[in-house]
Amino acid sequence: MSPGMSLYSVNAILILSSEDGSRIFTKYYNPPHQAANPGGAPAVQNPYPDKTAQTRFEKALLQKTAKQTGDILLFDNRIVLYKMESDVALYVVGGVDENEILLYNVLLALRDSLHLLFKQSVDKRTIVENYDLVSLAVDEICDDGVVLETDPTIIVQRCSKAPSQDVNLSRIDPFSEQGVNNLAQLGKAKLTDWLRQGL
Repeated sequence: MSPGMSLYSVNAILILSSEDGSRIFTKYYNPPHQAANPGGAPAVQNPYPDKTAQTRFEKALLQKTAKQTGDILLFDNRIVLYKMESDVALYVVGGVDENEILLYNVLLALRDSLHLLFKQSVDKRTIVENYDLVSLAVDEICDDGVVLETDPTIIVQRCSKAPSQDVNLSRIDPFSEQGVNNLAQLGKAKLTDWLRQGL
């Protein structure tokens, strides 16, 4: 693996109000283990370590992208991919040497997952009212900056799946034909769930 390559591709996922730049949802990632660079120097730390630095970055980023028509730019020595949706702006921020296509797929996964989850326009009010689902979707897409999933249908299934009810096995008679059928159906349902989730 070359020194510039890392699994930790995403620096931040942001959802900001496009009207005033206020935060709706922000998540900044730091790799859990900071490896030293060749020569023994410590690795570069997150350039946005506190809320003040993060807010300054977010305001400047929104000003830069508010009148842009593209969906990618180099800003503050970071690759930023973004999409505007009604009154919100979705951002995925990565290092300058990261794969833009991977980051773009993360952005599309976020946007499409939110559209599937809400079945309506993605706007500030909907995101605030369903903050838990947004947080779950982002966690399914990315963990500690490592991209886990970019298929919006799988992400939505994992976020909106009702908790499975525990079956009282003591009420199933394993010696009757109906009991055997019930156990077989239960096993089939569990196997299907495991296969859908990739074991």
